[in-house]
Amino acid sequence: MKPLVKYLLVPLLLAVAVAAPAQIQTLSTSAGEVKITPLYHASALIQAGQKTIYIDPAKPAKLSGLPKADLILVTHIHPDHLDPDSIAQLSRPGAEVIAPPTVVEQLSSAHAMTNGQTRQWNGWSIEAVPAYNMKRGPSPGEFFHPRGRDNGYVLTYGGKRIYFSADTEGTSEMRALKNIDMAFICMNLPYTMPPEEAAEAVRAFHPKVAIPYHYRGSDPSVFQKRLAGSGVEVRLLDWYPNQ
Repeated sequence: MKPLVKYLLVPLLLAVAVAAPAQIQTLSTSAGEVKITPLYHASALIQAGQKTIYIDPAKPAKLSGLPKADLILVTHIHPDHLDPDSIAQLSRPGAEVIAPPTVVEQLSSAHAMTNGQTRQWNGWSIEAVPAYNMKRGPSPGEFFHPRGRDNGYVLTYGGKRIYFSADTEGTSEMRALKNIDMAFICMNLPYTMPPEEAAEAVRAFHPKVAIPYHYRGSDPSVFQKRLAGSGVEVRLLDWYPNQ
C-alpha cells in the first residue's frame, strides 16, 4: 500500500470503527448499565444485568450473531413488528414473549399483556402503554392501529425509565407519561404521525432524551429542530443502515 493511501485510509477506518458503537445507547442505573442497540426500523436490543431483551425483532434486521433472548416484547400484529421466524431464531430455551392479546392469537407461546397492565420480570418493571391512531386510517371510520389493541412499553430498571412508543399518534396516555429518561418515538405517515406532531407530544411529557425510530420516509431532523430549546436532548440514530 502506498504511504499516502495508507495515511488517508487509516483515519477512515478509525472513523468507521468509532461510528458503529456510537449507535449503542447507554443508561446508568442503580442496578447497573443498560445498553440499547438499534437494529432496524422498530427492532432494538436491550442488555442489562446479564439479561437480553428484544423489542419487535423482525426482518430485515440482521439477527445472526446476536445474543439469544431471555425476553422478547412485541407491540402489535403488523409484520414489521411481529415476525415469528425472527422470534424463533433469537429465543433461547425458556425465553419469554410478552405481547398484546391479538399477537397471542397468532403466537400461542406468548404471554398476554393488555393496555394499562404492569408486570415484573427479573428486576424490570414492564408497563403496557396504549398505542393507537386518533385520526389516521385506511378508510373513514377505520384506524391503522385501533385503540385498545396495541402496546407501547415503559421499561423501568434500576430507577430509570425507557419508553418505546410502538405505532401511535400523540395520545393522551403518551402525553401523561412521567419521569421518562429515554423515549423512542415513532414518526411516519400515513401510519403514525409526522415529526411535527411527534415533537409536540414529546414536549408534553418531556423525557430527558428522545430518539426517533420507525421513521421510514420521514425526516427526523424536523423533529430535532422542533424540540430545540425545549430541554429535551434529541439523538438521531441510523435505523436504516442499508438504505
